[in-house]
Amino acid sequence: MQNINEIEELIKLISKLPGLGPKSAKRIVLKLINNREEIIKPLASTLAQVYKNVTRCNSCGSLKSNLNGCMNCENIKEKFNKICVVEDIADQWSIENSNIFQGYFHILGGTITSVGPRKQDLLINALVERVEKDKIEEVIIATSATVEGQTTAYYIQDCLNNSNVKITKLGQGLPVGGEIESLDDGTLFSAFKNRSKLNSNSD
Repeated sequence: MQNINEIEELIKLISKLPGLGPKSAKRIVLKLINNREEIIKPLASTLAQVYKNVTRCNSCGSLKSNLNGCMNCENIKEKFNKICVVEDIADQWSIENSNIFQGYFHILGGTITSVGPRKQDLLINALVERVEKDKIEEVIIATSATVEGQTTAYYIQDCLNNSNVKITKLGQGLPVGGEIESLDDGTLFSAFKNRSKLNSNSD
């Protein structure tokens, strides 16, 4: 294989993407090189625009455009009384695609772990502020059924205990150790339908 620095660097970067290793990255790079005008040029332009204009919202954690604002926070067509709390944006997309939930989303940006994000790095304080500001009636905690996900769920419950809000978590249908992103629509539907109360001030 030719030792071209630009190609080697591109292979290293692509191999960092989920589900891709060095061999897959090499095949992708060859595809790109063989389609310079059709793929590389528009891809480079689009990536530059994404880097420039797309960021995470500091309030809800969802993706927002610097040109159009956050569609999750600034939904003026519909006002909801529920917030679904998830770990990451992939979980939000999975639930949205299933059409199970109609309401706001709040993306934490991870979970509480001994080596992962610290509590202050997650958008939990922003969640408490949104609950009070938007007069939210129910917070649905849709963290994964892992130790980290459940630890995060109970910490959120503690933070919201002084709020007059119903707190529920996903119920039957969510397997132990399961991650939201990997669940099918039927399992998600069951988990939402059978969600259970977490706090004592729930009805």
